[in-house]
Amino acid sequence: MRTRYRIERRALLTGGTALAVVAGARVPVAQSLDKVSFQTNWRAQAEHGGYYQAVAAGLYRRHGIDCELRQGGPQQNPAQLLLAGRVDMIMSSGFQALNYVRENLPFLCIAAIMQKDPQVLMSHEEAGLAGFEAMRGRPIFVGAAGRVTYWPFLKARFGFSDDQIRPYTFNIQPFVADRSAIMQGFLSSEPYSAMQAGARPHVHLIADAGYPNYQTTIDIARRMTEEKADLVQRFVDATIEGWAQYMQGRDIGAANAMIMRDNPEMTQDRIDYAIRAMNERGIVLSGDAEAMGIGAMTDARWASFYTTMRDAGVVPAGLDVTRAYSLRFVNKRVGLA
Repeated sequence: MRTRYRIERRALLTGGTALAVVAGARVPVAQSLDKVSFQTNWRAQAEHGGYYQAVAAGLYRRHGIDCELRQGGPQQNPAQLLLAGRVDMIMSSGFQALNYVRENLPFLCIAAIMQKDPQVLMSHEEAGLAGFEAMRGRPIFVGAAGRVTYWPFLKARFGFSDDQIRPYTFNIQPFVADRSAIMQGFLSSEPYSAMQAGARPHVHLIADAGYPNYQTTIDIARRMTEEKADLVQRFVDATIEGWAQYMQGRDIGAANAMIMRDNPEMTQDRIDYAIRAMNERGIVLSGDAEAMGIGAMTDARWASFYTTMRDAGVVPAGLDVTRAYSLRFVNKRVGLA
């Protein structure tokens, strides 16, 4: 499913009749908007809020852009859409950027909205598990994607083993029913569902254990960054401004209404919880972003991410990680007070 947001334009001509011009007066010139399509990675939610805010608050329009925000879902693969040229930019993660390098594909990451990956493991408060070390040897519900991303990190860092894995089916009930259960989730989603079902989840954020993956990145064709650099910069700046407003809760009612319209399963309570959780744990605004602005990236962080995942056996040795990203469009303090 996708939603197209049309941007109205004011022109010098109205109804085919030229407006009167006063001698010596400065007359505004009609400008067309550059069209950009952006594909999210899932159904609309607060984790996409900054993009919706940039649409709702007219930030893209202010930067001369008509943004077509396309909603993701279970039947869509954003990376395939980007590679096929069916979309200009996608929401992705640091792992996908490394895959571009590994496959020698002309795409890269140009911004990282989430400084911390929101992936968590959650246990029950009653279980008294203080950290990841206490989970060693215990059964854990893990999805297919997690087994090739954060799970190798946990194995290398905390001595987890594959025989701990139990299939994760995106159903919260096995966790709720078993007070000894441990389950994967997103900080801003599954813990809320567990609490609504009567559980008391203890949330363990994997990023706080040293997992360095960038999440909710903006990925793009290298050619577009070279041929339309000004447009790309305007899109990144408007997006960052949208995220700054959204995380601060500044007039975000219209953006939330768009999210709930696009995804009827989303509720205001769930959105409020997600925003609060992301702010409390510094998912969007922490670390480098506090000094350089939302979307910040650094050579050192990318090198650390690559080295960590190489040592965990996720990516091969010898990759030139600098080809996975560009710092050209970020670290400009956009959106900081």
